[in-house]
Amino acid sequence: MEVRGANGSGKSTLLRCVAGLYADYTGHIEASQSWYCGHKLGLSLVLSAEQNLAWYRGLTGDASDIAAALERVGMRGYERVACGSMSAGQQRRVALARMLVGARPLWLLDEPLTALDVAGQELVRSLIGEHISGGGAVVCATHQPLELVGARQLQLGERA
Repeated sequence: MEVRGANGSGKSTLLRCVAGLYADYTGHIEASQSWYCGHKLGLSLVLSAEQNLAWYRGLTGDASDIAAALERVGMRGYERVACGSMSAGQQRRVALARMLVGARPLWLLDEPLTALDVAGQELVRSLIGEHISGGGAVVCATHQPLELVGARQLQLGERA
């Protein structure tokens, strides 16, 4: 599902609520285990790509192949490079690799195409398509159309 709307319409807030990141909001949301990838990527800049993914993998107890995940997102050869030495697009690719390590059925992606070149944007579309084909679900807050076949769209209005 693509969540669209103007700046300030609540796209990011909606994703953060679904992810359980806002304790002060009331109500009940029931969702599958998820990975949330927001504007702040949640990477330690002093750790390497490999170390960041190993940390996330440890949270899930999953035995996913970190090298394979980095290769899948085009970061082969950067395994031992500190994330702080990478470009914004490279850091986003490492964050995307996290989705492949310690699988979760629900991906919550906030502006997933940000800082990515054309090849990186196609990678995101491909990863989302593969995840959905494998039975997963994805909710994306985005200004840039993802152009996913059959994707539902939710348009949020401006705040009053």
